[in-house]
Amino acid sequence: MRIYVGNLKYQVTDEQLREMFSEFGQVASADVIKDKFSGQSKGFGFVDMPNDAEAGDAIQALNDSVHDGRKLTVNEARPRTERPQRGF
Repeated sequence: MRIYVGNLKYQVTDEQLREMFSEFGQVASADVIKDKFSGQSKGFGFVDMPNDAEAGDAIQALNDSVHDGRKLTVNEARPRTERPQRGF
């Protein structure tokens, strides 16, 4: 299951995100999303967990929890919706 994790501190690394979820089970990948130009974190990321039951436990435990002083938003990731291109 792919999990969305929002409201992360900008300093959180992929490895810290992986560690946060690994206590609930196997983590296939953990990626903090970064701006492609500056490399700065965008404050959210995605975690892939192969076991849906473990992923569900992680979502339930971590959603609305506080990590580094910030209240996390954790839920099952939804497919990205197409946004119209911005004209310049």
